[in-house]
Amino acid sequence: MHFDPLTITDRIPVIDLFNYYIENSFAAYPEQKVSYDFFDLLLKAGEGYPTLSVKEPAAGVIGFGMLRPYHPFPVFSRTAEISYFIAPEWTGRGIGEKMLSYLLEKGKDQGLSSILASISSLNPGSLRFHQKNGFKECGRLQKVGEKQGQVFDVVYMQRFL
Repeated sequence: MHFDPLTITDRIPVIDLFNYYIENSFAAYPEQKVSYDFFDLLLKAGEGYPTLSVKEPAAGVIGFGMLRPYHPFPVFSRTAEISYFIAPEWTGRGIGEKMLSYLLEKGKDQGLSSILASISSLNPGSLRFHQKNGFKECGRLQKVGEKQGQVFDVVYMQRFL
């Protein structure tokens, strides 16, 4: 398994993975699958920030992640938001912790001091993962989302670097 920055060659497997989470969970917020053109938006959103594609030699891309600006105003330039997704058959193997560590270290090297995670309240696995890895709940927007007929909160978790 190795980590590389996201590149255009990751377009199809990354979007296929993201679409899996759109259709089967509350980890990705869109209600409908996204087109492969959405990958360009991901690259643009993470421009200038660490991104990663996790590749396993026999399986190809098994995960991806990125940091992106929390806010466009320069006064918030030391804070970023994090996102990552792992193919379901590869979860529970410590890959998420390695991805998180990689992104946090790269972010720290870049001068970031605070990382935020925006998590659906209907994604308890992600909430537990972040708490276990040093994130603390720092805010909750109540009943702001609705997906698949279920209303949910957006929970913001924060970790200082």
